[in-house]
Amino acid sequence: MPSYQDRMWIRLWRTNAPELRSKAVLWRKQNAVTRIDKPSRIQRARRLGYKAKQGIIVIRMRVGTGGMRKQRPTGGRRPKHLGVTRIKADDNMKKVAERRVLERYPNMKLLGSYFIYKDGMHYWFEVIMADPAHPRIANDKELNKRVSLTA
Repeated sequence: MPSYQDRMWIRLWRTNAPELRSKAVLWRKQNAVTRIDKPSRIQRARRLGYKAKQGIIVIRMRVGTGGMRKQRPTGGRRPKHLGVTRIKADDNMKKVAERRVLERYPNMKLLGSYFIYKDGMHYWFEVIMADPAHPRIANDKELNKRVSLTA
């Protein structure tokens, strides 16, 4: 059963609420990888391992839609034999967002990510990262198990 906050977010997405649309307008003007102070969906972030402590950061990642189809070859062929129609991308947008954030922050380990918003051009995800070398994370038994230096 989704929590009250999750039900509220679902209702906001389905109705395309003005509050969420106005936030998206601001998010479009920011960089694709933006570090934020606290998660938008705090309960979802806590389920993924977020704690408000040093060594844990939250990144809002914007991923552009499109460009994942196979290029259509030039030359005269039947459309059926072009090899374009049933090609699907292997990675979903969430995996793309996680990979790009991990490239940007190579010393951090991924705790999890979740969907925030989608419009015609972009998807937004919040990605939770932890620094395994940070003393606060190393001393936390629960987080240290999930994010060890060897993993």
